[in-house]
Amino acid sequence: MTRIIQRGAEAVLILNKNNLIKQRVEKHYRLKEIDIVLRKRRTKKEVKLLNKIDFSPKVIKSSEFDIEMEFIDGDLIKDVVDSLSKKERKKVCVEIGKKIAEMHDKNIIHGDLTTSNMILKDKVYFIDFGLGFVSRRFEDKAVDIHLLRQAFESKHYRTYDECFKAVLEGYKQSKNFKDVMKQLEKVELRGRYKGKNK
Repeated sequence: MTRIIQRGAEAVLILNKNNLIKQRVEKHYRLKEIDIVLRKRRTKKEVKLLNKIDFSPKVIKSSEFDIEMEFIDGDLIKDVVDSLSKKERKKVCVEIGKKIAEMHDKNIIHGDLTTSNMILKDKVYFIDFGLGFVSRRFEDKAVDIHLLRQAFESKHYRTYDECFKAVLEGYKQSKNFKDVMKQLEKVELRGRYKGKNK
C-alpha cells in the first residue's frame, strides 16, 4: 500500500511497503529550467551523502528527482528524548555526539541537524540530508553543532543542559574536536552579538 506520510517545502515523502520514496517537488515560482537543474543536483548530492553514512537510511534506487530508501520505522528523537530515563537519555545523546563526530570526520555537514531529523530505533539514525554538503571547514562543522544546540535549547529546554553536555562528550572522539569547539565559541558569540543589536 502506498501513502503520502509527509509534505514538506522541498519534497513529498511516500511510504511504499517497507520503503520510503522522497520526491522532490516542482517549484512553480522558479524558472522551469532552473528548477529542473536544482532538483536534479540536490537529489544527486543527497544520494551521495546517504551512501557515505552507515547510520542513515540505505538507498535502494534513485532517479532524477526521487530517492527510494529503506523506511526506518522508529521514533523521532524530538518526540521521545525528554521522556527517556536519565541514564537512557545520556546514552542516546552520547551516541548522537559520536555519530556527528564520525560524519564530520568524513567532512559531511548535515545542514539541518535537529532532533526532528534523527530517529531512534535499534540505534540512532540521521535522516534528511537535503541541505547537506561536503566541507572541511571547522566553521561549517561548528554551525552544525550550533543548530543542534539551538534545537535542544528551544524544544527540550527541561533536559537541554544534560543532553547537550552528553552530545559534546560523544563528539570528543572527533579528530578535530578542539578546533570545532573553538569555532563554535565564535559562532555563538556572533549569534549573541546579533541578538543584542536587533
